[in-house]
Amino acid sequence: MDIARRNNVTVAGNPQGPVVVLAHGFGCDQNMWRLTVPALAEDYRVVLFDYVGSGRSQPSAFSEERYSSLEGYARDAVEVCEALDLRDAVFVGHSVSAMIGVLAAGMAPERIGALVMVAPSPRYIDDDGYRGGFSAGDIDELLASLESNYLGWSAAMAPVIMGNAERPELGEELRNSFCATDPDMARVFARTTFLSDSRDDLKSVRVPTLVLECNQDVIAPREVGAFVHQAIDGSTLVTLDATGHCPHLSSPEATNEAIRTFLAGLR
Repeated sequence: MDIARRNNVTVAGNPQGPVVVLAHGFGCDQNMWRLTVPALAEDYRVVLFDYVGSGRSQPSAFSEERYSSLEGYARDAVEVCEALDLRDAVFVGHSVSAMIGVLAAGMAPERIGALVMVAPSPRYIDDDGYRGGFSAGDIDELLASLESNYLGWSAAMAPVIMGNAERPELGEELRNSFCATDPDMARVFARTTFLSDSRDDLKSVRVPTLVLECNQDVIAPREVGAFVHQAIDGSTLVTLDATGHCPHLSSPEATNEAIRTFLAGLR
């Protein structure tokens, strides 16, 4: 199988530099990193891809069985790394991709040498002693709405997820990204994402890790960032002066600076 075509792999930046892999979140694609790539391109080899079912990946490669668990998406990430023979790459994952990166690092430790987790959440549903930000009923309602009227759900939820109401163009971009995703494939990714519980997986992380959270994020509140930071020994937590769940779009300068500072410390 041609992994580069399957996952629409693109490579930019310095071909001799350390490797940074940028992985998008639910309902998005690699274009969401367009404001980050220029900040890294001079010093780093930047690899981008689309998960199967997202962006310009090959729809024919989609399997509901495979992608009904985060491990299926982690296998995409590992297979991209294997196809390019990447070693000790820094995996930068946004939202659910932060947890996918954790799983990928466990599957192929020789391929992934550090993690950057942008607005991560290991579990979206509240639990005893844990605040994920949503009740079980909230998530059931969210998924029911998404499955019954995906375009309507996208129009309603994109501005909420993005935040920054004073900049409606950001919410519109996210809505367009959601709407470009096949609804049946999005349904599978949504259930996999919002019903996941990766809290125990955090304890297995043995690589340098940066946790980036936002001041205000309805999808991943501050308590979640603190939980992730505490669960990963030696991790660094940075709270961005940013609002919403997509700081690489809403506050790219602060996001890029935090990532570059972390990367410089690895060299």
